[in-house]
Order: sequence, then C-alpha cells, then structure tokens
Amino acid sequence: MNKLPVITLSFWIMKICATTLGETAGDLLSMTLNVGYATSSLILISVFLVSLVTQLKWDKYNPFLYWTVILATSTAGTTMSDFMNRTLELGYMSGSIILFSLLVTTLAFWRWSEGPGSLSVDNIRTFKIELLYWIAILFSNTLGTALGDFLADDTGLGFAGGALLIAGLLAAVTLAAFFTKISRVLLFWVAFVLTRPLGATMGDCLTKSHEEGGLALGTMGSSAVLAAVLVSLILITVRTQSAKEAKLSVVDAELQR
Repeated sequence: MNKLPVITLSFWIMKICATTLGETAGDLLSMTLNVGYATSSLILISVFLVSLVTQLKWDKYNPFLYWTVILATSTAGTTMSDFMNRTLELGYMSGSIILFSLLVTTLAFWRWSEGPGSLSVDNIRTFKIELLYWIAILFSNTLGTALGDFLADDTGLGFAGGALLIAGLLAAVTLAAFFTKISRVLLFWVAFVLTRPLGATMGDCLTKSHEEGGLALGTMGSSAVLAAVLVSLILITVRTQSAKEAKLSVVDAELQR
C-alpha cells in the first residue's frame, strides 16, 4: 500500500504552506526564543526522528502524520541550514553546494539500488524506498533554506525578489509538465526542491523587518497563521478522503449483492 498522498494541486499548496511554516517556526525557536541554532537543530531533529519512525511503522496513509513529518523536516532543515551557514560559517553558497551534493547522492543511490522507475512517488511501497524518500526530503528542505537565503542575501534580490524568482522557476516546471515530454519523475523532484526555497523566502518575507525587505509580521504571528491554514487544509483532505472511502464502501456493498 502506498502510504503517500496523491500528487494534486492541493498537495503543492500544502507543501508550500508547510515549508513556509517550517521557516518561521524554525526561526521562532532558534532566534525569537533564543534557543540557538545547535540546540534547535537537536530538538527539531529529535522531533523529526520520532515522527519519521511513527510514519514508517504506520500501515497506511495518514494525512496528519504525513504532514507532521514534512513540517518536521522543514523546521529541522531551517535550523540545520542556519547552523551550517552561520555557526560553522560555511556561507550560503558553500552550504547549498554541500546540501545539493548530499541530495543528488541520495537520489543516485536510490535509483542505483532500486531501479530507474523507483524514484516515482507512485512506487513507494517498501520500507527501504520510503526511508530514502524521507532522507531526500530532509536534504531538499535543508537545501531550500540555504538556497533561499543565498538568493535573498548574497544575490541582492531580497526576500520578495528571491520568492518571485523561485515562483517563476516553478511556473516553468509546471508548463514543462503540461507541454513537454520531460520525465515527470524529474519534474516532481525539481518542483519538490524548489518549493522549499519558495517557502523559505516567503517565510523571511513575512517575518523580517521593513528595513530588511520583509512585512514585519514576526515569527510567532506568522507561524500561528500558517499553522491554522495548514491544519485547515489537512482537515479538508481528511474529510475528502473519508467521503471517497465511504463511497467506495457503498459501491463494494452493491457489487457484493
């Protein structure tokens, strides 16, 4: 049984919302609450590991559990990236290159060990592939944070400019999916990586001061609003899933008569 959601428009909306919340919540813990990058990384990685183990042991798709793990990788990725770039002083460019290499290595090992078609999320039906899937997501979300900060700070685009650039790239990926024969697996992973820096730059745009090019909404207020939106979307997903299952049960009962 595939324990992952169907890839629809709502999936991408929830992904962007979750990654934006990951950015603001990570900054809330490490900066606003002054916990620090190293301690925040340890806390959030622990949350990620607990939620991941639960997800791996679960026997079917659970929307709340799945998006909890996605959110955990986003918040952990935010603090891990900041720890690499600021505490270790690697810089956004070096951090992005290291994380990109780790992501490519993970996907390459996945493809080598399980075959070309295994990278499709429709084929994630074994423990090993699901574990590789979540490792790739953790690296992609951490990479997204570093890449988003690089675009916003080092290139001079600012938070809004970085978000617009990433949004443009995502629009190009969407057009490629509809009008070209480029591998849908490749386009999925490109889009999955790009939604993280979009969330990172959007999160910075919401929380940073006006002088820094943001909207000055603060990490606490932004996180609360984003959490409410994400929970609402998950509840809609659960309701839709329950309605479909009930309809299938009725159809099955009719067929058995």
